[in-house]
Amino acid sequence: MDLQIEKMSAQEFFHVPVLSREVIEGLVVHPGGRYLDATVGGGGHSRLILEAAPDAQLTAMDQDEDALIAAKQQLGEFSVSVAPPKEARIEFIKSNFAAYKFPPRAFSGIIADLGVSSHHLDTAERGFSFRSSAPLDMRMDRGQSLTAADVINEWDEAELANIFFTYGEERLSRRIARRIVEKRPFHTTTELSEAIAYSVPPKYRYGRIHPATRVFQALRIVVNDELKSLETFIEKAPEALLPGGRIAIISFHSLEDRLVKHGLRNTPSLRVLTKKPITAQEDELANNPRSRSAKLRIAERKD
Repeated sequence: MDLQIEKMSAQEFFHVPVLSREVIEGLVVHPGGRYLDATVGGGGHSRLILEAAPDAQLTAMDQDEDALIAAKQQLGEFSVSVAPPKEARIEFIKSNFAAYKFPPRAFSGIIADLGVSSHHLDTAERGFSFRSSAPLDMRMDRGQSLTAADVINEWDEAELANIFFTYGEERLSRRIARRIVEKRPFHTTTELSEAIAYSVPPKYRYGRIHPATRVFQALRIVVNDELKSLETFIEKAPEALLPGGRIAIISFHSLEDRLVKHGLRNTPSLRVLTKKPITAQEDELANNPRSRSAKLRIAERKD
C-alpha cells in the first residue's frame, strides 16, 4: 500500500488503487463471485471489484481502524441491503490478514495490497514518517502494545543492528545502532531521524535517499510483524479459494516481493500465472509516480 494516493479529511480517506486494470483482469472478476480484499485501505480495489461485476460480493478487511472507518464511508452504497432476495454486497472485518480464519473454498478471488499507505505516511501522528515530528508509534493496529519507541529505546544494540540490516537492508546498520544506543531515549520521529543522519558520513547523509529511510522501514516491519504475517497469509489464503480462483498480491519492496514470489511458487495447490511481476504502465506512472515500485503477482487454485 506504500504507493497508493490517499488523503484523509475529517470525513474522507481518498484512495486511488495501483495497478487497478491489472488487478481486475488478473482476478477475472465475474458476476456472482465472492471476493476478499485482505487490505481494504480506503476501498479503492474493493470498489473496482464491486463495480466490475454485478451481484459480486466482497469481504473487506483491514487491521487499521482508521482505514476501515474510511472504507465503510467510501463503500457505504454497497453495504445497504437491497429488497429480498438480494443482500448487502459487502461485509467489513477488522483483522490482520494473518489472524483471519479463512473459510475453505469460499472465494473466487483474493487481493492483498501490502505495506504502509500514503495516508499513514501523511498522517504525522501515526509516527510512520520522519518528515514531521510525531511520537514514535508506527502501529497499524493501534490496539497492539509494541511501538517503535519501545523497539528503539529498549532493544539492545545488536538487536537493532540486526533488524536495520535484515529488514531495512541498511549497510551502516551497526554504526547507526551504536549512535542510537548512545543518544537514547528518543520520543519523536524527527529526533530519531536526526540522530541517524548524524551517525553516517556526509556523503551518505545528503544522498538521494534520506539516511533514515531504511531504518524507518525496518522499524515499521518489526513493529507490525509484517513479513511473518505475510508468510502466514500466503500459507493460509489459498485454501480459501474455489477451484480456479485467483490470488493477487501487490508488494512494494524486495523483501515482500521475494516472499510472495517463493510463497506462491512453493504452494502445491497454486499455479503461478506471472513468471515476472506485473508493473505499472507509462500512463499510470505519469499520473501516480509512487506506483513505480509496485509489483503484482497472481496465482490460481488448481483444484
